[in-house]
Amino acid sequence: MRVIAGKARSLKLKTPDGLDTRPTTDRIKETLFNMLQPYIPDGIFIDLFSGSGGIGIEALSRGAKHAYFIENNKNALACILDNLKFTRLIDDATVLKQDALSALSGIHEKEADVIFMDPPYGQDYEKQVLMQLKNMTYVSENTLIVVEAALDTDFSYVEALGFEIVKDKQYKTNKHIFMKKSN
Repeated sequence: MRVIAGKARSLKLKTPDGLDTRPTTDRIKETLFNMLQPYIPDGIFIDLFSGSGGIGIEALSRGAKHAYFIENNKNALACILDNLKFTRLIDDATVLKQDALSALSGIHEKEADVIFMDPPYGQDYEKQVLMQLKNMTYVSENTLIVVEAALDTDFSYVEALGFEIVKDKQYKTNKHIFMKKSN
């Protein structure tokens, strides 16, 4: 796994040992960031369930002003810190060793530009996080929320929470759901 573009381009990133994380492949990451690019420059990026930190690091490399990395797995956390030091992007990062639901209230930004989450599949974390995000002051109609999920994950409930799906990108084994707060 590597950084695809920007100031840390081509640098290889570490990934945590074991099967607790699923690093996003370079091809999917490149497709994702082609869609995210308008939101990245000088933006605030929140990477929930960060794993190796590869998504948030890609955002910083491409010009995000600041990125939050939220992860509670000890090995993954060490990996994020190593990757941030190696890419020299640590000064623009806040790493929170917490579960995603607890960490959301500890983010004090006027507005987040992108909130990305790649939670463990099949455990309903997406819905729990969205239930909390609907009440966070840093989530506005301009904030793009992206969820990486299994292909069979149901998102029919998002409208009831005050969100609308603006894009649904399917891959062979998973998908990205892009959503914003409804007006």
